Amino acid sequence: MNAMIISTVDSSELLKLIKMAITTDIDSREMFMKGIDYSYYYEENN
Repeated sequence: MNAMIISTVDSSELLKLIKMAITTDIDSREMFMKGIDYSYYYEENN
């Protein structure tokens, strides 16, 4: 949350968080299935 607030002045902290969260492994079936699992988990708990 702090990174988002600070990003109006300095986006470097927000960019660090985004870089840690993204992947270049887009053809991986395991990564795809993990995304689906997280999606269902999110839907069930919100």
